[in-house]
Amino acid sequence: MVSASASRGRRRAAALLAALCLVLPLAGCSAAGSGGSGVVVTTNILGDVVRNVVGDQAEVTVLMKPDADPHSFGVSAQEAARIENAALLVHNGLGLEEGVARNVKAAGAQGVATLAVGERVDPIPYAEGRTARRPDPHFWTDPVRMRKAVDLVAEQVIAHVDGVDAGKVRANAAAYGGQVTALDSWMRGEFATIPSGRRSLVTNHHVFGYLARRYGFQVVGAVIPSGTTLASPSGSDLKSLADAVRRAGVPTVFADSSQPDRLARVMARETGLDLRVVPLYSESLTGAGGGAPTYLRMMRANTEAITAGLSAR
Repeated sequence: MVSASASRGRRRAAALLAALCLVLPLAGCSAAGSGGSGVVVTTNILGDVVRNVVGDQAEVTVLMKPDADPHSFGVSAQEAARIENAALLVHNGLGLEEGVARNVKAAGAQGVATLAVGERVDPIPYAEGRTARRPDPHFWTDPVRMRKAVDLVAEQVIAHVDGVDAGKVRANAAAYGGQVTALDSWMRGEFATIPSGRRSLVTNHHVFGYLARRYGFQVVGAVIPSGTTLASPSGSDLKSLADAVRRAGVPTVFADSSQPDRLARVMARETGLDLRVVPLYSESLTGAGGGAPTYLRMMRANTEAITAGLSAR
């Protein structure tokens, strides 16, 4: 028979352990006890998609802040602990999240279920530049691939997150997936109004390869001839791009809204080309008061900007 004092001692020990789990998340108490809880998402674009799929069935934590750069954002110690204690970690993959790659790898090594979405939606390689032939991680610019991502997320949430209602998750995925499919149809109609001779894209860096392939654009080049904003152009890079722009007669350079458009303006000034610089929401959502607070709004805003930028003289 257990004495009253022993019983009280066990209760105190249990209370102490619970308190430690609250104040010391790095100890991994959740992972050790319940196998992890909730869904953690690296980028805010995927975060919006995951929230639409999960709905009220589980907690969703998005690590990347609005208007951040997915190539360079990092996480705090508490956020790193949250990654390691998740039931499911959803990340873009294909080398996009350079600042949190080690955290993703560490979580996988500790047994956290991970979904690298970009690797599962038929990725394509970069066509040119310093990252030519490497896998292009910017799949979200193609809503057809994003529609596939919606179903992938639903499948993994049902498989790895305890307590979710599978029927509700699948219903959420079907409803949101329908909106993504409608987005594709609308974009196709808008882009069809651009004359065939003007369907050429120049951007700050190589980010719209998927969109170009889906909707029949030619990517003439990029100010930064790389798939990452962490690179920088050389003088010869700018000259080569200027020559290509002259040959194609491109009137507009599209710059990332999350990055200053200084490089695009430098190219215009140093090459003597008369180019408009139009911002796009290419790699990050904005806050609620911005022009791209959701994935659907971002893609619609970009479609309107590209159509206007290439149709006008």
